[in-house]
Amino acid sequence: MTTPPPPPGAERTDGSSVRIGALVPLTRPGWVEAGQHLLAGLELAVREVNDAGGIVGRPLELVVRDTAADPRRAAAAVDELARLGVAALAGEYHSVVARTAATRADALGLPFLCSSAVLDTLTEQPTEWVARLAPAQSHGWRIYADFLLGAGHSRIAVAADSSVYWTSGARILRDRLAPRGGTVIELDMRALTPAAVCDALVDSRATALLLLVGHPEPAVSIVKSVRHDRRLAEITIGAPAGQPEFAEWATLLGDDSAAIPFLRYLPERLSPLGARVETALRERLAQAPSFVAFEGYDTIAVLADVLRSRGEDRARTAESWPHVAVEGTRGRIQFSRTPGINVWQWAWPPVQVVDRDPAEPDRFRILHAG
Repeated sequence: MTTPPPPPGAERTDGSSVRIGALVPLTRPGWVEAGQHLLAGLELAVREVNDAGGIVGRPLELVVRDTAADPRRAAAAVDELARLGVAALAGEYHSVVARTAATRADALGLPFLCSSAVLDTLTEQPTEWVARLAPAQSHGWRIYADFLLGAGHSRIAVAADSSVYWTSGARILRDRLAPRGGTVIELDMRALTPAAVCDALVDSRATALLLLVGHPEPAVSIVKSVRHDRRLAEITIGAPAGQPEFAEWATLLGDDSAAIPFLRYLPERLSPLGARVETALRERLAQAPSFVAFEGYDTIAVLADVLRSRGEDRARTAESWPHVAVEGTRGRIQFSRTPGINVWQWAWPPVQVVDRDPAEPDRFRILHAG
């Protein structure tokens, strides 16, 4: 069952259900389609847990709060959910928002299983309260850098917005590419129009352009400008953050949406559990589920397992992270301490570099796996 944001004073207080707070971007400027997929996965898993008897006979309830990609809104939601007595927090897609939520959850002693955000530094200091399913940005983006080198790209331009997430991504790429003879040329999107990006690409002699910018804008406008500039007919456009994963990308860009490699966190072949969940998610979403939907499902699978074995005590939940061993949709989920990562981390989910097939943009091609 899912609880939408209610009016003040309308929360359930009878204690009949075990409640999990869910942080999801459901309105702009949040990435709404990503939020919808994340929520679909969370809701499907909650339904299946309840169909199987709930948490020791009690129903599992999702208390959803829309973060709208706003860190301040997320912090307020964490405070509210903690007061409401949720057993744990789940979700979030945007890394900068997840970092704020994780920091607040740590301060409050509220277990938080982060579903989809990848920023390495979710918290400034090591914490026992936060665990994460998504791979750290440094892990996935290094794999993406290896893909670029393997494809013959050594002069790579990045069209970058100003945020800790994009700055971190550019640094990871530069650190991975430089020792292997690669060069990263940064294009500051605070100062350049999409047309000016094209001129800068010609001047830089880059063979690849990476979109380290928001979706849909300015990413869509940059793609259109580059695709329609005859001087750049041979350049590769990439999007390591995964913008082309969602159907809205293909809708907005049509044929221009294809052949733009991005990171996706799925195995080459789904397990029987993954295949069953994919079918159910496809029915729920009326479209192919993204990897984010699987992350949502796996989040609840882990939390339900912990709550069944450890109960609702928040401290006991946090103590359970290193003991988790749950079969998820994309492999066996276990958490460990990873150098440079201050939260409990699943090391590692499967990582692919994929793109949309130019001959059939609704079909994805696996280009590289790490």
